[in-house]
Formats: sequence, C-alpha cells, structure tokens
Amino acid sequence: MKLTKQDQPMTAHQAEQNTLHAIQALPASTTPKELLDIVITHFACPVGTIHRMDDTTGLLHLVEKRGIPDAILSAIERIPLGKGMAGLAAERRAPVTVCNLQTDQSGQAKPAAKLTGMEGSIAVPMLVDGSLRGVLGIAMPTAHQFTESETTLLLQLATEIGKRMID
Repeated sequence: MKLTKQDQPMTAHQAEQNTLHAIQALPASTTPKELLDIVITHFACPVGTIHRMDDTTGLLHLVEKRGIPDAILSAIERIPLGKGMAGLAAERRAPVTVCNLQTDQSGQAKPAAKLTGMEGSIAVPMLVDGSLRGVLGIAMPTAHQFTESETTLLLQLATEIGKRMID
C-alpha cells in the first residue's frame, strides 16, 4: 500500500510553519486573545501572556493572559525591564527560559511564578524592525527545555504579534 502525501503525518517543522503562516495570514484587527490562543494551542501550554512595551513609562503592561492565578495577577500587570522572565527578555532583547519554575535557582523567575504550578517556561521579546513592542510568554506543566527550533518559532510568532502592538 502506497501512502499519498496527504496521508503522511505532519512533521514538527510542518506544524511550526503552519502555525506561523496561520498568524501571518490573520488580519491586523486580530485580537491579542486570538493570537495568544493560537500560540498556546500549538505548544500545548495552559499558561501564556502578552505584555506590551510602554515607552513612556518604561514598563511592560499586561495585554492578554491565560491560566494566570489571581494571586499573582497584580505582580504581572506592570513589569519593569530586568525584573522576572518577561522583564529580562525585554531588557536583553533575547529569550529567557527556565526548564522548571518549581525548582529554579537561577533567579530569572520571580518566586511568585511558582504559584502558576507550571514548570517549563519561556519569555521572548516581540521585536519589530529592532523596536521592542513587548514580550510573549508561555509555560507548560512539565519540565521542558525549549529547543532551538521551538525558540526560533516563538521569536517569529512574537514578531508577528508585535506587528499588531501599535497604539
């Protein structure tokens, strides 16, 4: 029996490209909620955030969230650069990862991050033409070291989301 191209399972690379193309094809009016839902669905992450950079205050402002406990909401509504994973990703303009938030000793994640119950976590800057528009963050309930491929995809998705973060 010969399998047609349609019958073959999708590779991880094809799934990544499909997710990226899906976001690129969305209209500019697509809401942050819709964008975040696509990202967390692709990565099977119950927790995710989108923060917008406010150049006037120098703070990251929470725009959209999924799975964030109320107990830490006030701590992540406004984040200074350099504080916590999102603040570090914004300051460094580079991804910040933690394999396990519950056991992390690196100091990259704030202690309150443990209240999410998540383990594998990553925050990536939303850079558009060199300009910081915000930070995209996701987390999963198991320890996870994000691969180079996953990180590259998240940076690409963050750029696409950042293009929509214009006031």
